[in-house]
Amino acid sequence: MTGRGDWANGVLLRAAWLPGEPERIAAGPALLAKRFGFCKRHDAMAVDPGSGVWLAPRPAVVSAALARSGSAALVQSTRIGLSQGQELPWRWYWQASRSVSRRVRGDRQPTSSPCQLPLAL
Repeated sequence: MTGRGDWANGVLLRAAWLPGEPERIAAGPALLAKRFGFCKRHDAMAVDPGSGVWLAPRPAVVSAALARSGSAALVQSTRIGLSQGQELPWRWYWQASRSVSRRVRGDRQPTSSPCQLPLAL
């Protein structure tokens, strides 16, 4: 949701890694929405705990995976699947993730993933 009508201040999440769940359970917008139960009624909803939709801090196990992976680089690329703003470099993904739906040319999908870690906190 945007704060006012003439100003965009939203984030489009296309995939997520969820510790303790199959790696590709939320790989792509449709699977992400299905996993979290999002549907059209969530359109234009404010992201705050009172609405039932919020962003939480990164879990310690995810931070640990990023730190230990040795390939925790974020890749920045241009946006995809849009009619306007395709040239803007406003897309990021974790290079070591196998949940990325469309990679930058030359960036091959990892054959193994550091996401498969023991979940001891």
